Amino acid sequence: MLNGVQNLGTTANLPRHGRPPKLTGRARRALIREAAKRPMVTLVELQRSTAQVGESVHRTTISSALHKSGLYGRVARRKPHKPHKKSHLQFATSHVGDTTNTWKKVFWSDETKIELFGLNAKRYVWWKPNTAHHPEHTIPTMKHVGGSIMLWGCFSSAGTGKLVRVDGKMDGAKYRAILDENMLESAKDLRLRQRFTFQQDSDPKHTARATMEWFRSKHIHVLEWPSQSLDLNPIENLWRDLKIAIHRRLHPI
Repeated sequence: MLNGVQNLGTTANLPRHGRPPKLTGRARRALIREAAKRPMVTLVELQRSTAQVGESVHRTTISSALHKSGLYGRVARRKPHKPHKKSHLQFATSHVGDTTNTWKKVFWSDETKIELFGLNAKRYVWWKPNTAHHPEHTIPTMKHVGGSIMLWGCFSSAGTGKLVRVDGKMDGAKYRAILDENMLESAKDLRLRQRFTFQQDSDPKHTARATMEWFRSKHIHVLEWPSQSLDLNPIENLWRDLKIAIHRRLHPI
């Protein structure tokens, strides 16, 4: 403006090159502050905030402004609550010296929910590079209920065992019936014999007194497992492959 006064003798706004920004500097700074303060704020909420101060812009404009400041919308990582971190570390430390043969004798198991007509909800969050695991950018892992199909499965290093569809609600009695009818037969098919270690998570129906008594009556050693440890169980890789295959079957490209 000073050059304009000196060269042209006027204080009027002069023609500019290119399209003027849709967001004022003040509105852009307010957006960046809000996204940094509330990482899980949505674009719709940010759009509403800018409209309230008199600047109605498209969501792509807001997203572009945040990108220029280094904030990118990404799916929030799921992370266990702090009390479980200590048990995870203790578990890893206690097994750090285990041999390959030790893990070959582990018989892994788990239940999973298969979504036939939709995907599990994801939450997007604004973060800068290398901050994905910051507490404000993560979603605590929680128990979930419901689903289209519930499955129980098992496997060992020798291969996969039985895959069982769970009808109705899974309770302790139904879980023990699955073990009695499918787990023992799977262990036999995989030639695990009697000297194997069975893995299950710490769900209450898994650790119920009647269930643990069932294991003792069958002389089956159960691996002590920390709470909220989905990422430690290698069966999650099998579940992922299964869910991808089902999704492709139901939604072919």
